[in-house]
Amino acid sequence: MAATIEQESLRTYERFVSVRDEIDRGDKPWSVLADFFTEDAAYIDPAWGRVEGREAIRDFFVKSMTGLTGNGWSTPENWTMAEGHRLVSQWDQVLGHQDDGTPWVVPGLSILYYAGEGLFCYSHDMLNMTHIGQTMRAMSWTPPDGFHMPPRQPNRDVSLPRAWAHLAKG
Repeated sequence: MAATIEQESLRTYERFVSVRDEIDRGDKPWSVLADFFTEDAAYIDPAWGRVEGREAIRDFFVKSMTGLTGNGWSTPENWTMAEGHRLVSQWDQVLGHQDDGTPWVVPGLSILYYAGEGLFCYSHDMLNMTHIGQTMRAMSWTPPDGFHMPPRQPNRDVSLPRAWAHLAKG
């Protein structure tokens, strides 16, 4: 019996999270996460805005995470659900730990669209950036070496790539 699109997308996302966990531990580079996206995918980040195309997403992952991974940042998954081609995930952005071991946490959501064959064509991450800023101030966080600031005027287009817009209707 063939897997449903929901089952296939959930299995793919489980692999995605497993790779992301390996990246958080420092076992793999951020660049490999782009392999879960179609060549024409769109990735929407709350700070960096819209990034289009697998190779641009690969570059974005490397540039945006330089100086964060390995400095206490991680992204543990809490729950995931799928309906049709759409997958929604709730995760925590852990920014490090307080002296007593309590994590500095900001919750986040992602909406992804599954294109099939183990690939996503869209990901929209949502974080409360005011909460991030307040947490970073409370941590007395300073940018580590190699850190890159997001663009001042990011592209805020959150639409699906034209080739995949039909997935929103199902």
